Amino acid sequence: QVQLVESGGGLVQAGGSLRLSCAASGRTFNTYAMGWFRQAPGKERELVAAINCNGGNTAYADSVKGRFTISRDNAKNAVHLQMNSLKPEDTAVYYCAADYGCGRSWPRQYDYWGQGTQVTVSS
Repeated sequence: QVQLVESGGGLVQAGGSLRLSCAASGRTFNTYAMGWFRQAPGKERELVAAINCNGGNTAYADSVKGRFTISRDNAKNAVHLQMNSLKPEDTAVYYCAADYGCGRSWPRQYDYWGQGTQVTVSS
């Protein structure tokens, strides 16, 4: 089992940047695919970006391609989401998620979730 703690959310103006981080517990972090999801008020949770266990495969929502970058540091049990050129529609609670096993980053069922971090983009 893995426990996840997100950080780095906040309030930013449109066009600005934020870097989200997710710290994972456990000694087998490099056997988990990792994902970032988000949920805006009144909307369903959606995938933002995902990365497989060794970082060799990534996936992005069309709405964030070219603006967001997911990365991981297996030595530090961490996954990051660099968000640039933020838009008001990026406002949401962002969740880090993990799924045991290597293979592709998406689609797959993510079983472990953090508590989320709020990202608010003002216009």
